[in-house]
Amino acid sequence: MDWRKTDQAFDSEEPSAPSGRGKFESRRNHILGAATHVFAQVGYEKASMRAIARAADLSLAGLYHYYESKEQILFVMQFRVFSSLLTNLREKLHGIEDPVERLRVMIHEHVSYFAAHMAELKVCSHELDSLGGEAYEETRAIRREYYAVSREIIENVVQLNPPAWPVNLHVATMALFGTLNWLYRWYSPDGDGSSRTVATQITNQFLSGLSPALAAEAAAPAEPGA
Repeated sequence: MDWRKTDQAFDSEEPSAPSGRGKFESRRNHILGAATHVFAQVGYEKASMRAIARAADLSLAGLYHYYESKEQILFVMQFRVFSSLLTNLREKLHGIEDPVERLRVMIHEHVSYFAAHMAELKVCSHELDSLGGEAYEETRAIRREYYAVSREIIENVVQLNPPAWPVNLHVATMALFGTLNWLYRWYSPDGDGSSRTVATQITNQFLSGLSPALAAEAAAPAEPGA
């Protein structure tokens, strides 16, 4: 079953009552949030529909009215997260040509999104392989799209000032994601600063590893009148 289409199906229908669609979607979103926290706390394998219903303050029968299985919930959550990341990134990159600035935007948007969605980050980092069949393939495909946009940004940065050593772009991209996706284990705005502050430091550290010259240039204060 194409759960992405079923997730969108309600949106494509004309509801009999104007408030019906909004109420239905609001309840589905509430369930997604509750389920995500259950997945993050106990892991997908140990989570049950009964536990999700309890967290969402629904009866088990009521939960099945909105989602047919916990796998469907996991799929919809992951697909929505990466759809949001990808759409937002493409919008924010529009009109920006400088590769270093594009890298800054990518890192900042990733950090700021997941700083506000730590449970989603933990689940997305650990539970892709819990999906199967079409759900796995569709989720993997949109994650690959996000990876491809990010890898192209890194490739363009490397081309600006190639280091003396060969750069494996896949290794570089995955190393960056390794840094970004570990945030849920340690990030605290009280001790570590705002998401923008953290994103700036991660960007500078990453640039320093790829090209100290670019990092120094990017960190230099602007000339008067620039």
